[in-house]
Formats: sequence, C-alpha cells, structure tokens
Amino acid sequence: MDIKKAIFFVVVFLFSIFHVSAQQITCSVTDKVAVETKLKTLSEIQKRNFGNTIVAIGKSFLETPYVAKTLEIGKKETLVVNLQGFDCTTYVENVLAFALLTKNDNSEFVDFTKTLEKIRYKDGKLEGYASRLHYFSEWIANNEAKGFVKEITSEIGGVAITKKIDFMSTHRNLYPFLKDENNFDRIRASERYLNNQPICILPQDQIAANEHHIQSGDIIALTTSIKGLDVTHTGIATREKDGRIHLLHASTSGEVKISKLPLIDYLKGIKNNTGIMVCRPQR
Repeated sequence: MDIKKAIFFVVVFLFSIFHVSAQQITCSVTDKVAVETKLKTLSEIQKRNFGNTIVAIGKSFLETPYVAKTLEIGKKETLVVNLQGFDCTTYVENVLAFALLTKNDNSEFVDFTKTLEKIRYKDGKLEGYASRLHYFSEWIANNEAKGFVKEITSEIGGVAITKKIDFMSTHRNLYPFLKDENNFDRIRASERYLNNQPICILPQDQIAANEHHIQSGDIIALTTSIKGLDVTHTGIATREKDGRIHLLHASTSGEVKISKLPLIDYLKGIKNNTGIMVCRPQR
C-alpha cells in the first residue's frame, strides 16, 4: 500500500512539472526537433566574426514563410518556439538566440528556450503578456541592459528625438490580450516609461553618409512617422557582394529574404519610414 502511494505521488509530481512547463512553453514536436537539429549545426555555421555568424544563421532560414502574430496564441502568454514561420521580430530574436549559443559547445533545447526568454521579455522574465518587449525601442534598451546588444545609432550619426509612443493603448481593439485590464494598465505603464526616454534615430537622408559604419550582423529597426509607433519593421544588416548593406529579414511579402536593393534604396520604398535604429549584438 505504501509503495502504491509513493508511486502515485511520484506520478502526480511528474505530471505537475510537465503541466507547468506546458503552460510556459508552446512548441510543437516538429519545432523542438528543428531547434535541436539547428543547435547541432552551430559549430559548422560559426564564423570568426560574430556579425558574420549572425548573418550565416540568419541566411540558414532563407525562404522560411512570413507569418504574422506568431506569438498571439491561446489565452495566456507562453514562450512560443516556432521555426516554421516568423514575423520580423521573432526572426531577429531566434537568430540572436542561436548566435548567442555558439559560445557553448553542447547547447540543448532548454538552453535555447532560456536564451529566447531572456531576449524576448523585460529583464529576461516571462511574467505575462505585458512583460513581452512589444515596442522595439524598448527591446533594444532592455537587451542592451542585459548585455546582448549595444545601441550604436548615436555613434554612427544618429540624432535624439522625442515622440509619443502609445499605439497599443490607443488601438486596444487590435490586441486581444489588452481586453484584460491588468495587461492594458501594464502596457500603458510601459508607454509612459518610453515617453520619458528620447529615441535615437539615423534619419533616412543621413544613412548614405554613414553606411560604412554599419556592419554585417547589426540589427536594423525601421523607424516611422506613424502616430504612436516607434518602429514598423526589423531585420539584420548584411554586406553583400556589391559591397553594400542589404536587409536580411522576414519580409511581409512572404518569406525570409535579402532585400534586392541596398538598404538605403529599400527604405525609400517604405511608406512613412523616417530612418533606422541600429544595435550591434554582443557575445
């Protein structure tokens, strides 16, 4: 009888661990295998220069479909692991997570999920929907504080501007999770914080003169004149055979690709673009 009880409690305990894990991570078997497979190839992808490593990992996902709102799943915020489809931000996050793991010889799935969580959430902790770094200017600042990136816009000719950031709270109907009052209040708190911080941007008409400062592997964020928003798109800088910086990104046109035009010319075709923010990943 005592043995049966012991077995019962062990089974319950193990189920509880699985259940908690399932509440925190959303990942298909296919994606788990994809992550583990990618981790095994990191030594082959790794380059001497960290920026080139990031580009190599980024290019390994070329032609992966663009999928919007990949993180808006279920009724509770979980760490979504999805390598089958990216939006522009999840693409950058996943590439950065894999790149950071190149310094480990034997990284496992749990190492990847921990790293992805640290990148995606404020101060590296998943604590509900509002803990996700929704505004990319905050994403840069928070990941700089963690030591994952260095904001270099100011070093390459950028200028500080102030802009009211409130797109999420003023478009509450676009974000199902904001029906929850606690989520809404916490997002507004994030916006108030951002509104007290200047944003440094490299204006579109100043990029040509400073393109030589941008390196392969730098993370590029496209700034915008749209009211309430800081950034509309993100990607990775890559210096291609023409000697010019292009954008490696999960394109809304359908898949992960490299912009046919150099970054400067590509931006001229983006409505409401005002320039870029640039941060450099750190290992």
